[in-house]
Amino acid sequence: MTRYSFGALAASTILISNPVWAQDALDLGTLILSGGLTPIEEERYGRSATVITAEDIEERGLNSIQDALRTVPGVAVNSSGGNFTQVRIRGGEGNHTLILIDGVEAAGGDGEYILSGISTANIERIEVLRGPQSVFYGSNASAGVINIVTRTGDIGLQFGASLEVASFGSTSSSLFLSSRNEKGGLSLSLSENRDAGWDFSGDGGERDKTDRYTAILKGDYRVTDQIELGFNLRYAEEDYDFDSANFAATDVFTYIVDDITQFSNRQEMTFSAYGEHTFANGRLMQRLSYELTDNEQSFGINPATETDTEVFRYVLSVGLDGSVATADHLVNALLEHEEDSSSTNPLFNRETVAVALEYRGSFANGLDVQAGLRYDDNSVFDDAFVWNVAASYRFANDMRVHASAGSAIVNPSYFELFGDIPPSIFGPGVIGNPNLSPEENVGFDIGLEVPFLNGRGTVDVTYFNEELEDEITFVTGAGPGGRSTYFNQVGTSTREGIEVEGELQATDTVDLRLFYTYLDAKNPDGSKEVRRPEHELGVSVVVQAFRGRGSVAADVRYVADNTDSRFFPPFGPATLPDFVTVDVSARYAVTDEVDATFGIRNLFDEEYSEVWGYASRDRTFFFGLDANW
Repeated sequence: MTRYSFGALAASTILISNPVWAQDALDLGTLILSGGLTPIEEERYGRSATVITAEDIEERGLNSIQDALRTVPGVAVNSSGGNFTQVRIRGGEGNHTLILIDGVEAAGGDGEYILSGISTANIERIEVLRGPQSVFYGSNASAGVINIVTRTGDIGLQFGASLEVASFGSTSSSLFLSSRNEKGGLSLSLSENRDAGWDFSGDGGERDKTDRYTAILKGDYRVTDQIELGFNLRYAEEDYDFDSANFAATDVFTYIVDDITQFSNRQEMTFSAYGEHTFANGRLMQRLSYELTDNEQSFGINPATETDTEVFRYVLSVGLDGSVATADHLVNALLEHEEDSSSTNPLFNRETVAVALEYRGSFANGLDVQAGLRYDDNSVFDDAFVWNVAASYRFANDMRVHASAGSAIVNPSYFELFGDIPPSIFGPGVIGNPNLSPEENVGFDIGLEVPFLNGRGTVDVTYFNEELEDEITFVTGAGPGGRSTYFNQVGTSTREGIEVEGELQATDTVDLRLFYTYLDAKNPDGSKEVRRPEHELGVSVVVQAFRGRGSVAADVRYVADNTDSRFFPPFGPATLPDFVTVDVSARYAVTDEVDATFGIRNLFDEEYSEVWGYASRDRTFFFGLDANW
């Protein structure tokens, strides 16, 4: 894992995807795509972020997005089995983290994106931004943003293929094709993940499998030296099984029960197109883009629910002292129209018109600052005003201090407002609350990055503090007719903690990496927030081996003091057992074009739960081949 950096291939991908920045490629260094209204250099970035690179993914055998995110400080990943995973950043709720795929919202409509079945095949990098990001992304970017960036390709013709076989008949495969020249290019990514899964109930019953297929077509073309056009089309389909919850359970062992009748189908489609125009000798750049997210989800034989998000966005960038690509002082202005809809009810449709302004300044004394303002005119909720500021200062000895502060909002979801599940033998049912108010978050962080051992290592320690007003919470049996419902909590929900991230080149062949998170997340009444571990520690070792033709890696992860709600006696929140997992993997270059991989996930077959009642995956062996020409 690299702090704000990635390899040469990733850098070229950014420059290709964002052509205005390619004009002075040798001067730019590395960029963070999702760091603002336009990409920002890592050297100038004041907010807290981590980038997981394709090299990290390969060396450490990280085969899923969920596993990759488990190696990031400040991020809590909780899985109810293998195909329902929520991500919480800095103690926020799952829908407080906005997930993007190639910069496009992955969740259609109103809610959070549930990670399930997404492999790391053809993933170039994963950007994780912590802290309020609503100035750039609006609602649902309250706690942070995750941007999953897929592979694009280098100049020339490229072909790649991979195949992995794992225990119990699981397989994953991928293909990649690209053709590119100085004017632009096309790329096609295909992947198939057939996960035999495991019995989520832990009763030794049916394995709950997940089958997912994904296709991504990307293209861009420079029409003239000043004009570029591009598009990105992604389609994914997923079929998966899951088990049932028994609300008449008498203990944790009878809460999640094996159920061969439960299955779901999910279809995802995202499309984006852009036109970009630079003029005035590169000092002005305007970008007009269109984005569409269209997702469908069905459970059993019931009709699918379709949720859509449609966005038109215009960004004008002004280099105050030079070209937009290299200016030390830059202003970005945004005009955006977003519409969300759901097939559940046409009355659920809502629109937002937003305007935003961002300033970036880089000064000769080593100080870099960013500041932003945004105003949302909402058709359903109260209008919103959010802000953020950030700064980074690098000392002569390469120590760096960074700090940021900002505000954010999260609008209630359709289900929180209008959900309607009648009572049954499985529980009291659920009824929405149309009187919910948006949640409002304000937070800050401050950190120090320190190099040591003559630059062979760095450690970054960050303190963060956030306060959430009007937190929406689910209350069992408190609604009309004894049904469960949602309420805005009265008072302030607090989150504070420490994030530590370090890396060390211990020898010429041994790299060490570490992350640690301490989190104190509480409700207004002082009770602990569920599914937010108090302590998470990870250590990774990568050893170059086989006479330079490969590597061996080990990842150790420790999770302690994680709580979850018990819907069985004794009811209420309770602490889950602490656990340690160990993953090992190896990679060997069979030829210059073909690598072989081998590994064991959950080496010691640890039995643990991230959510009450859901069993963990068994020890899993895998073997794979990865080819690139």
